[in-house]
Amino acid sequence: MGLLWFSPPVYVKANRPGIRHGVSHVEEAVEELMAWDTKGPRRTKAVQSCVDAFEARVSPQEVREAFEAAAKEASVYLSPE
Repeated sequence: MGLLWFSPPVYVKANRPGIRHGVSHVEEAVEELMAWDTKGPRRTKAVQSCVDAFEARVSPQEVREAFEAAAKEASVYLSPE
């Protein structure tokens, strides 16, 4: 199975200060979600959305929306500009 892409990317803070990371596919979203310390309800929903996308129950775009909400909840979201 190929990568499940979404657009536009969701930008989040990277491990290094001042660096931004654009997440643009489901596999990358999973990696980011697993690395976060914040484990709130929006993160839980985003993780489930990723699983659902791998099983073709939701679209990558739905994962993007859930991932963006989780990034905001975890205070790692950065505006696209």
